[in-house]
Amino acid sequence: MRIIKALILVVVAVLLVALAVANRQTVMFSLDPFEPAAPAVVLTVPLYWIVFAALALGVIAGGLFAGLRTFAARRAARRETREAAFWKAEAERLRARVDAQATTASVAGSPASLPAPASRAA
Repeated sequence: MRIIKALILVVVAVLLVALAVANRQTVMFSLDPFEPAAPAVVLTVPLYWIVFAALALGVIAGGLFAGLRTFAARRAARRETREAAFWKAEAERLRARVDAQATTASVAGSPASLPAPASRAA
């Protein structure tokens, strides 16, 4: 499995280097749509910087949205875990109570089991 991951990583790295080499030309980057001839803020950067920045923002946004989608499920799982622990403790408490009653009943000489149903008690 590690070999496959390493091979995929190498292929992706080679593709990214090829993309960077093929897109070395400098471009003007501006977020001012109203003055394209003389924008207020301009960055002159290689095109591959913009491509890599867009990829990085996409990965970050995707991770953020995926985390937000699973937030409700994780919260429900935590709540159900707490509820399961509560009911487990309740069952243990009741089991201990029944055991204590059985011990008290056996000490007093009465049977520890439940009586037979009336239809079988003939």
